[in-house]
Amino acid sequence: MLRVCAVALAGVLALAGPGSAASLRIGLQSDPDLLDPARGGSFVGRVVFAALCDKLVDVSDDLKFVPQLATDWTWSPDGKALTMRLRSGVTFHDGEPFDAEAVRFNIKRYKDASYSVRKGELKPVTDVEVVDPLTVRFILSAPYAPLLSVLADRAGMMMAPKATEKAGEAASSNPSCSGPFRFKQRVAQDKIVFERFPDYWDAKSILVDEVTYLPIPDPTVNLMNLRAGQLDIIERIAATDMEAAKTDARIRVSSAPSLAYYTLSINLADKSPNASPMSKDARVREAFELSFDRRVVNEVVFGGAFVPSNQTEPPGSRYFNPDVPLPQRDVEKAKKLLKEAGYDRVPFTITVANNPTDQQVAQVIQSMSAEAGFDVKIDAMEATSMVDRTNRGDYQSAVVIWSGRTDPDGNLTHWAACDGYLNWGKYCDPEVDKLLNQARTVTDEAQRVALYRQATSRWLAARAHLVLYHLNWLRAYSVRVQGFHNSPDGIIRLQGVSLR
Repeated sequence: MLRVCAVALAGVLALAGPGSAASLRIGLQSDPDLLDPARGGSFVGRVVFAALCDKLVDVSDDLKFVPQLATDWTWSPDGKALTMRLRSGVTFHDGEPFDAEAVRFNIKRYKDASYSVRKGELKPVTDVEVVDPLTVRFILSAPYAPLLSVLADRAGMMMAPKATEKAGEAASSNPSCSGPFRFKQRVAQDKIVFERFPDYWDAKSILVDEVTYLPIPDPTVNLMNLRAGQLDIIERIAATDMEAAKTDARIRVSSAPSLAYYTLSINLADKSPNASPMSKDARVREAFELSFDRRVVNEVVFGGAFVPSNQTEPPGSRYFNPDVPLPQRDVEKAKKLLKEAGYDRVPFTITVANNPTDQQVAQVIQSMSAEAGFDVKIDAMEATSMVDRTNRGDYQSAVVIWSGRTDPDGNLTHWAACDGYLNWGKYCDPEVDKLLNQARTVTDEAQRVALYRQATSRWLAARAHLVLYHLNWLRAYSVRVQGFHNSPDGIIRLQGVSLR
């Protein structure tokens, strides 16, 4: 580990000198996946997209939907049409104007392109009508309550139609959007560089000329570079470093409540020769959940800074299901379940991103579960390679982050629906699909709460995922940085950010 840290530090020092007041450097915990909203799925990708691709809708600090490329919207009385008025004077990075036809192009691409992973999110959208150059109407097969939440994420990001259509599946190599910065350069595992877009519709809010994103998996190295003046913002700081960082006059730290959570995905469709019993028998998965204690993970790895949890909605949310409380560790019951299933020892692999924090989480689980009969191997991988592997279903289990959404559908359905785009492990329960589909078509909150709680109960009982904990966003930045804001959705927005 020391050798890896030294190499990472040397790399950052080599590429980023003292830097001018107009160049902002942000340390990321991993390298983003594809810079194409149709194909991307990583959390750090969402952080980077905030500078590159504006969306139709944004999210405020109080988790309400607010205008971005759409200035206002109205629902039809039957809830089956959403009409949006678009912002005038917006230009894509390649000079093409943004208008209603551009919205129709993007939504059609997200729905129809063979490589798009946005299809499930937009499934209820049957058509996008161009009412006039600055008005579009989404036509739905049925009322779809999560639509605004969907359009406040990747499916609402608008790319330049001509350049994107020409590039096709290769659009991520030189993406053209309408955000405050335009693409300049990407070196895999090294850096992503954007330059200020002078024709941005809100250009007055962009106060730096360039932003460079640097993937550095080790939070200690990130913090060292921040203290040395080689980084200006670090996307995540280790919880155990927070107190020490607060005493450093060179930097500022920020903590904000979060929608994000970490979950352990279990591949139920593992057909490899060495497939673990975890994929085949719910009793084995229940035994595994009983073999470790989420509270211990939180205390040992994070010093108690996060919230142990077993559900996609955080404790205290109206959608949290109180009938499925956080399980207590029970080693003897775990052993009994394994014996009933016909096993004394169960080997399986947990895949994690190659950052120390995720590896420590897996190590604590590895140590505790061993007492109940689980022989856990930890496979630490570079984050982009890990995303590729899980997307292919080539894993036994994987610890992954979900940055959270304002609508409960966006926190559960991607994992739990039979056609969920993040359902790598191929969990499928028609009854859960039925409940989720019902929940999307009603707007009454009490009805939605009841439906999502029912779906949650069935999904948790199958243990296709073991949600581990909800985060607080812990971030640090240089005293030179002005206007930085730590948002609950985890996105680093650069509007109003400057350097002294």
